[in-house]
Order: sequence, then structure tokens, then C-alpha cells
Amino acid sequence: MILGMLLYGTLPTYHQQHFEVFGEVAPAYNQAILKGVDEIQSKVPTGGGYFIGVKAVPAECPIGIPLQLLGNSLLTPTRPTSYCSGASYSAFIASLNQILSASTKSLTPEQFEATRMQEPDGGRREDMVKLWGWWNADGPGSFYALTQYTKMGKRVAVADAVSGDFCNINWVKGPGHSVVFLGWENTVDGQPGMRFWSSQKSTDGLGDLVVPVTSISGVVFTRLTEPEAIYEMNPSFQMERTKVEYDSVTPGFVATRIRERVGPLATILGRK
Repeated sequence: MILGMLLYGTLPTYHQQHFEVFGEVAPAYNQAILKGVDEIQSKVPTGGGYFIGVKAVPAECPIGIPLQLLGNSLLTPTRPTSYCSGASYSAFIASLNQILSASTKSLTPEQFEATRMQEPDGGRREDMVKLWGWWNADGPGSFYALTQYTKMGKRVAVADAVSGDFCNINWVKGPGHSVVFLGWENTVDGQPGMRFWSSQKSTDGLGDLVVPVTSISGVVFTRLTEPEAIYEMNPSFQMERTKVEYDSVTPGFVATRIRERVGPLATILGRK
């Protein structure tokens, strides 16, 4: 299976094979996230459109489909479009629906409310307000949400990143990005690159994208490690934004990782 799919460049932008292609070497919770990506993408098979605009009427919508956590509504879409942090958060929520479905514990109404992506009146939930507000905050939002607000995750080094980790990207030019990391691979013109899934203008919404790492000034990788810590989440917890140093990613590092992956495969394929 992996032998036939390792040439990731053949994957369509809107494919629904993230678990099948990237899940084999991922930890169990990362596999659930990759399944969550496939679930969300299957509901928006052509991307759904990308839009940001806090002051627009109606305002930007994190994800253009209804989203629930264990049967409780988190969002009623006001637009069919999405943006990056809404995409990564939706994959996170979809993974929790899988992981927590058999749990004997339950969330309180206040904890459910803290996961919502809208205010009760349908208005926009502001940045740094409860779980979604921290995920959507400027900077490394998934890091803030998982490692500080809920204690559900941990930061991982670039060298340890695997498919299904969340990643916050700082670009050399332009604003940041919130994504689900998929792997290292060359771009179509042969540059060492990063593949991820998110919502962005270039894919007209939800889809895979491969970018050269030379376009990235820094990254923060965060892994879901303690999903049941959500049952201990304190919705009234007040946090202050902290300065977080981003890790660098070099073309040389990525090129080495690609060789490590493709080299043994090329040997195997050569024997076919």
C-alpha cells in the first residue's frame, strides 16, 4: 500500500486518503486526526472556498459545515467557506469524537460551551476566549490551546514531527498558518518542501498543499497526547499570551528526510 502511494505528488489536492497514505507510522492519536481530516474533507470534496474578514457581514466562518463534539453543536455555519485555524480545529474535534466515544466520562455543559466556535447568539467568538479562542489566536494557536489551556498536548521538535501533528507556521512573507502536518516532500519544481492539510486561498479552501521550506521562517509543532485531559479543562481559566520561539526548518534537513524515506523504497522498487 505505502509502496504505491509514497510518491505523494500524485495525490489530488482534495483527496480523502490521509489516514491510508500517512497513518502507518503515526501514533494512534495522530491516526485519529488523519481520519478526522478525511472526514472533514469528505464533507467538502472541492475545498468549499476560503474567506477571512472579521468585519465582513456575515463575518468570516471558521468552517463551512456544521460541527459537533460528542453530539453537541459547536458551530452553525454563517458561510460555506473556511480558514486555516478552523480547518485544523475541525480535524481536532473530529479526532476527539473518535477517541472519546467510548469514554465513561462526560463533559460539563460549561466545558462543552468552552469548545464552541461561536457565541450562543451565533456571533464570532473572539481570539483568546476559551478553547477555540486560543486555537484561533495570533501566533501558535494550537500550541496555546493544547499545551497551556487544556494540557492535552505537548510541543515536539521539528526532527520528531510526524504526520497528524498540528503545526503553526510563520511565513517569510505574509501572515501565519495553522495546519495538520503530513510530511516532507519535494515541491513540483524539486525544492525541499512541507506537505500539510488546511484551508488556504491557493486551494480554494480545504485541501493539501506543498510549499518550499524556504518560504517558511519558523514552525511550532504540537502533538495531541492526552485527549482525556479535556475532562479536566477549566472553562474559566484565564491565560496570558506568552512569547513562543519558533523552530527553523532548513532545506538540508528536509532533503535528508526525503532521502531517508525514498532511498530504501527505491531499492525495494528496483527489485520488482
